[in-house]
Amino acid sequence: MSQKEAIRTRVWDRLEEAGLARFPFPPQGRITNFEGAAAAAERAMSLPALAEAEAVKANPDAPQLPLRRRLLDRGTTVYMAVPRLTQRACFLELDPAGIDDTDAAATVSKVSEFGVPRGPEAVPEIDAIVAGSVAVTEAGVRIGKGEGYSDLEYGVLREFDRVGAETPVVTTVHDEQVISEEVRPARHDVPIDAICTPTRTIRTDGPFAKPDGVYREDLTETQRAEIPVLEALE
Repeated sequence: MSQKEAIRTRVWDRLEEAGLARFPFPPQGRITNFEGAAAAAERAMSLPALAEAEAVKANPDAPQLPLRRRLLDRGTTVYMAVPRLTQRACFLELDPAGIDDTDAAATVSKVSEFGVPRGPEAVPEIDAIVAGSVAVTEAGVRIGKGEGYSDLEYGVLREFDRVGAETPVVTTVHDEQVISEEVRPARHDVPIDAICTPTRTIRTDGPFAKPDGVYREDLTETQRAEIPVLEALE
């Protein structure tokens, strides 16, 4: 078992055993919802990176639902990726100016009803990114579910100059998901700039650079076959 796999297992089990996980269950195998997600979202919204953002790329997972709702209610346009990037127009645009039910629009089950499909070339410059995490180090190394799609979404937007090295990346997690051990990121891993928990905000100031695009040689054969937008990067 790799270091990251061991950390995922430990954190998932800890959230379950301590009664900190929230619906959907079980907590394993997903970006786990947690007690205090709404409080972490409020803390995140106090960051200038999100409070002043006009366009934010956000993950679709349950613990970030309160944050997506707060962003929409504030008037921020939110972009969520199509699962596994299986469409050429691989981002769904949620413009709150044209949405009459932002609570529903922010959910993964309803986003396709309210979102307008956009290819990355039609996405504006992104002011900030919201990422979900299974765990995150105090230095900003994010550990996700292990599938790599969050990092790939960033890489695609970077290839189209919609995000850059200075685009802030924010995650909301429970305090138990913040770990102190040292983890060396892969080159395609997107580091976190700010971690918001229900009780504190951590600005990582980590030494790790963000990926400068999609690393083709790191892609799996499945990804190459099932992600149409990759053809535009050739």
